[in-house]
Amino acid sequence: MKKIILDLAVTLDGFIEGPNGEIDWCILDEDMDFEGFLSGIDTIFYGRMSYDTWGNYRPDADAGDAEKKLWENVHSKNKVVFTSRPPDDGNALFIYSDISAKVAEIKQQKGKDIWLYGGAGLIKTFIELELVDIYRISVHPTVLGKGKPLFEDLKERMELKLIGSNTFKSGVVQLIYTPFKNAE
Repeated sequence: MKKIILDLAVTLDGFIEGPNGEIDWCILDEDMDFEGFLSGIDTIFYGRMSYDTWGNYRPDADAGDAEKKLWENVHSKNKVVFTSRPPDDGNALFIYSDISAKVAEIKQQKGKDIWLYGGAGLIKTFIELELVDIYRISVHPTVLGKGKPLFEDLKERMELKLIGSNTFKSGVVQLIYTPFKNAE
């Protein structure tokens, strides 16, 4: 069965974006092997605002070949958008209701794993519904002091089991967890 992987950058003080939505603090080093991560997924789950911003994003014409290739790879994946706001744009499957059942159907399909891209509202919903199989959190060596926290207003405590970690030359530390309910 496919797994849902929350792969996300977070600051040392726990924010996924700055107070104005900025993510300019995110580091993407070659040794992070993001291309390797992308090769293990075939589907990306977006919330509507994240999809509107990034779902069809194209880098500027003067962007480097590596950035263009990265976005080409991202856009080659199946896109699923969870939203209450129609209309569809033809580039993604739009899901308006019954998230748990529809996610279960997608997880049963053949193929690779699923990247839970976000945004924050969708991530919160997936955490509350216990739909995240793997938390792959990359902690960046930046402290913002304020912004949008990763874990906000959780209804109950979560227990996670560390299943891996990586340290990169930039100082980013990647922590990989699974919920204890999935740990064996």
